[in-house]
Amino acid sequence: MSTTTPDLRPNNPNFSSGPCAKRPGFTLDALSGAFLGRSHRAAEPKARLNEVITRSRAILGMPADWRLGIVPGSDTGAVEMALWSLLGARGVDILTFESFGEGWATDIVKHLKLANARVLTAPYGALPDLAAVDPAHDVVFTWNGTTSGVRLTSADWIADDRAGLAICDATSAAFAMDLPWPKLDVVTWSWQKVLGGEAAHGMLALSPRAVERLETHTPAWPLPKVFRLTSKGKIAEGVFKGETINTPSMLCVEDAVDGLRWAESVGGLPGLIARSEANLKAVADWVAASDWADFLAVDPATRSCTSICLKIVAPWFTALSADGQAKAAKQLASLLEKQGVAFDIGAYRDAPPGLRIWGGATVETADIAALLPWLDWAHATVAASFQ
Repeated sequence: MSTTTPDLRPNNPNFSSGPCAKRPGFTLDALSGAFLGRSHRAAEPKARLNEVITRSRAILGMPADWRLGIVPGSDTGAVEMALWSLLGARGVDILTFESFGEGWATDIVKHLKLANARVLTAPYGALPDLAAVDPAHDVVFTWNGTTSGVRLTSADWIADDRAGLAICDATSAAFAMDLPWPKLDVVTWSWQKVLGGEAAHGMLALSPRAVERLETHTPAWPLPKVFRLTSKGKIAEGVFKGETINTPSMLCVEDAVDGLRWAESVGGLPGLIARSEANLKAVADWVAASDWADFLAVDPATRSCTSICLKIVAPWFTALSADGQAKAAKQLASLLEKQGVAFDIGAYRDAPPGLRIWGGATVETADIAALLPWLDWAHATVAASFQ
């Protein structure tokens, strides 16, 4: 193991899993057309909000009969809006295999207090028993584990004739993975992930079945104003045409439009997926030759191409106590940050100690390739201090 620093450095050292790297070539000039100081209800700003919706629909290949709206509170707000507005009509299964799924389970069980709720769980690195999902129940799940680096590979486990709704948190999957729209009923994401947008706003997509639930089911609890998607028993259509419930940042809206236009320029969804998969392949090739790093995902087929999570398997590391492992992994990430070659790539606080490298479409594969020798350097440096 060499402690000599590599010569090549990433051009963009931002590998955070959210907010994520801006698209290649981004400058603040891209935001010069923002409708600052204007009412978001005025015709031109409203048209720009609707542009986010229409471009997103087209890139993702969303079915024509789905509705898509901009909502407050990033992906978290979008998921909470769905949970509080739609659940309670029937039993619900919650899949948890990373921290965000665990958060939705906590909300459903402890805050909404739904009695007929089942939590189907798996440790970090694995998926729950998907065959155990009851098609008579609603099901809540993340498509990609942002904090575990584990993703679903298909939706075959979701019944075509299901009675319940399939509610999917796709925030680190949308625009980097194929989403099987016929198998889903609610899909959420935020602007800050694969397209590198600014935070604060979320996207909520609803199938006709989800709309029917909204119009026929009244929750047993009061709904805050920012969660209300119906008016007089009917869907609030304006939300899905750019009439946001709260006041949006038109600067963030302009940034979102810029990201979507860039996405179109690289080939739309196929191009975005190819960029993310190329980043995963670069890491996978390096891991295959590494004697100290491995994927947190147990099954190679489930490795995420966006939130690429790695564990440290070197004997010196595995011999440490849990506290020692956490300290060593934090030291490794800190070394990379001090060198200015990788920011914010420590594992999520609830995940096993390790590294998490964002590989979404705005990250250049050349920067991933330049980073990898630095991982070896940081590991060798930290290992020397523990041996």
